[in-house]
Amino acid sequence: MQQVMDRLAQQIAFLAEADKLKGILRRTPLIDDSRQENSAEHSWHLLLVAIVLREYADPALDLYRVLEMATVHDLVEIDAGDTFAYDTAGIETKAEREQAAADRIFSLLPSDQRDRFRLLWEEFEAHRTPEACFANAIDRFQPLLQNAHSGGGSWRTHDLNRAQVIKRMAPIETAMPGVWPAVVKVVDTFCATGVIREV
Repeated sequence: MQQVMDRLAQQIAFLAEADKLKGILRRTPLIDDSRQENSAEHSWHLLLVAIVLREYADPALDLYRVLEMATVHDLVEIDAGDTFAYDTAGIETKAEREQAAADRIFSLLPSDQRDRFRLLWEEFEAHRTPEACFANAIDRFQPLLQNAHSGGGSWRTHDLNRAQVIKRMAPIETAMPGVWPAVVKVVDTFCATGVIREV
């Protein structure tokens, strides 16, 4: 009985710690442009994007594994913060900050769950499996959706060019080629209005 109680205590401590993700702000605004979304809201929306856009991925894809990865991939931001996709200085230290965060946050769990969550996080970061490629693609698609429906969102406020945005969106072309023309159309529309620079 004590072993069960100890395990539950660890799980509860982890879940309480995970609640801090609600306080991590991202650069992307909500669709109504009223405020920036937080990382927990992003993670929830990502799960919905995965379920809705599943039909555009490889038919053999393990959706449950994608959902697991999408759920845990941003937990490291509790310690490491959200590194803006176009922040070159922040990206230089991102891996080191996130590794340290993963060490601490996942260690709150019982060892079997600690190891599983860490492997899921590492799989997402490596972009090697079909599931990780799809998870990364939807992680790029979700902010595109937010920006497209908020008048340009973080594109509007960070003086980006077309090549930067297309490079960031590239995982979508690989994992969901049927969606890629719509992505390019969105980017080109915002280039035409001057929100995204052509060069």
